Amino acid sequence: MFETLLGGLFGGLLRLAPEVFKLFDKKNERAHELRMVQAEMEFAKIRGEIAMRQTEAVMTMAEMDTMAQAFKEQSETAKNAGWFVSAISALVRPTVTYAFLALFVAVKVAAYLIAIEQGGNWKEVLLTMWGTDDLAVFNMILSFWFVGRVYERTRN
Repeated sequence: MFETLLGGLFGGLLRLAPEVFKLFDKKNERAHELRMVQAEMEFAKIRGEIAMRQTEAVMTMAEMDTMAQAFKEQSETAKNAGWFVSAISALVRPTVTYAFLALFVAVKVAAYLIAIEQGGNWKEVLLTMWGTDDLAVFNMILSFWFVGRVYERTRN
């Protein structure tokens, strides 16, 4: 009788074993599906970033083409207007640059004088007056006049 009881017990356990294995298999399957969904989401994110960068590149090229067309039209208009208008048109950028540079220097001199009047050490004042923003403006002006001009000449 004891053997019959043990036989029934082991038989029942062996019948439940496939069901337990199915539960573990379902758990692994769900974990795999979750990883696949996460991988698909990451891929979609990367694909979206690539599409955005492609759109930005297309927009940048369109802006460059528009600027090139505007420069060509400005050049043609200046040529058709005559030498006097062409000369005045050519002086607009340098005049604006020199006016900006004069205003920039005037502001810096005024700031220097105010700092000295308030008892600042002239060495410290000069060192603190030239910051990253000033360097950026200076770099922009130099790039426009030296790098930008060379690029425009070699591009045509």
